[in-house]
Amino acid sequence: MTAVHSRDSYDAIVVGSGMTGGWAAKELCEKGLRTLVIERGRSVEHITDYVTEHKRAWELPLRGNVPVEEAEREYAVGKDVYLFDQSTKHFFINDRRNPYVAKRPFRWIRGDQVGGRSLLWARQCYRWGEMDFEANLKDGHGVDWPIRYADIAPWYDYVEAFVGISGEKLGLPQLPDGVFQKPMEMTAMEKHAREAIERSFPGRTMTIGRSAVLTEPQNGRAACHYCGTCERGCSSASYFSSVGVTLPAAQATGNLTMRPDTLVHSLLYDEEKDRVTGVRVVDVHTGAVSEVLGGLVFLCASTLASTQIMLNTRTPRFPDGIANGSGELGHNLMDHHMGVHGYAWSDDFDDRYYSGIRPNGIYIPRFRNLDAASSTDKFVRGYAYQGSSHRMGWSRANYQPGIGGELKERLRNPGPWEMNLWGYGECLPDHDNRVYLSDETDEWGLPILVIDSDWGPNERAMRAEMVSSGVEMLEACGFRDIRVEDNLDSNPQGFAIHEMGTARMGRDPRTSVLNGWNRAHEVPNLFVTDGACMTSSAVQNPSITYMALTARAVDHAVTALKRGDLSLS
Repeated sequence: MTAVHSRDSYDAIVVGSGMTGGWAAKELCEKGLRTLVIERGRSVEHITDYVTEHKRAWELPLRGNVPVEEAEREYAVGKDVYLFDQSTKHFFINDRRNPYVAKRPFRWIRGDQVGGRSLLWARQCYRWGEMDFEANLKDGHGVDWPIRYADIAPWYDYVEAFVGISGEKLGLPQLPDGVFQKPMEMTAMEKHAREAIERSFPGRTMTIGRSAVLTEPQNGRAACHYCGTCERGCSSASYFSSVGVTLPAAQATGNLTMRPDTLVHSLLYDEEKDRVTGVRVVDVHTGAVSEVLGGLVFLCASTLASTQIMLNTRTPRFPDGIANGSGELGHNLMDHHMGVHGYAWSDDFDDRYYSGIRPNGIYIPRFRNLDAASSTDKFVRGYAYQGSSHRMGWSRANYQPGIGGELKERLRNPGPWEMNLWGYGECLPDHDNRVYLSDETDEWGLPILVIDSDWGPNERAMRAEMVSSGVEMLEACGFRDIRVEDNLDSNPQGFAIHEMGTARMGRDPRTSVLNGWNRAHEVPNLFVTDGACMTSSAVQNPSITYMALTARAVDHAVTALKRGDLSLS
């Protein structure tokens, strides 16, 4: 690492340019603050850099397949993600150059560009309900959330209206309704399954997914045209990403400065003023170090990266990491447990098909432990299902018998319908699930993160019922060849890409890192609004909650500035 060579200054610094970093940048810039966004990955320009967006299989090397040797060498962690191939590998971090240590199996899936994983996410957006924010207090796992649904509900409204969420209203307390565009349509098989499940199991509901994909034009963004290449980048900005939506909004204010290819090593902390004064950064190409000053600092680098930065910021007051007087920094890591997969087929609906590739699936909200009637003594909290259906295409020839003209003739027509269900379960906060810094450093001088986390007895107990519930629902639909399997061993923590916790919010500075505004209890101008802030995991996909918390935190920070409760110097 070379010597410090500059000290630029901004009103606010945002570390990370993905889901929450884009929102923090938009809100800060629109409120008039000169804002620097720092991104460790390369620059990506909307449209221009979606280089594989509409390429067909034969236009990609090896028809889209990544050679095994290259995948193992450069993408040993990311290669097993369902959307990893030649068309998307440039959006994944090079795992060889960015090591971490997993004491127990853990997959840290990372993006490596402006936009981060917002270019790769599945776009499912489900609000948390009142029971999710009360769960820790009621069953004693973790600490009490410092907020309730009423505190975040207006911010859900705010971000949903800007993002554009398609979905249908259900009136369910465990899955609050939001600001929706018209829902996407279910397939014939899904419509049948919905009716059968709701008829056989009162209290269970199947709905179309609530997705951050437009079904109606909005703010110059076109409605989805169902091309099915979302993870390659979306030129029409029909799906939400920070590159296509929030960062352009921030740029339009004239207050945004982007700095890609820049790794944040640690935060700068002034002991006398008791505040962070900026960040220490490393140019990923040259190794040159510089210090950037800022009045506010928002950590939005992703759960583990933000905590890594905080742990590496050691001062006389905070020898174990900045804002870590509670000793909770790095602890209570969570992820949704998955790997319960259900499959079934049907010979009905042969006269029905669909047009395009729908970037969405179905959702069966949590139905366990909602009230006395749905409770069980086998585990606390609950689980949900995502899934989809499709008609099998010509690729079924890969595993079906046949040869010659007869086979070709048979493949001219669509195959049978297939239905899939994927279970997602809540993970309890556990102090023993933690991350900490190794004595070893990476090539840029940042201590390597050690991750020591695994599923607990409650998650494991939940899975047997996830399997049986999947079977009984598919049976109730009258489908054939039903198979539901539990693949926990091949789905370790991190693989759902919903990692949360390690710098949790809470009411008491003695047991939490952040307060109810995502503001560090002990450092008044430091905010953490990505997944690190989460106090529990619920069962719903968390991204829309991150976005709402970020917008809320920025509003609080700027309001505090105006009142004089917080200053930029």
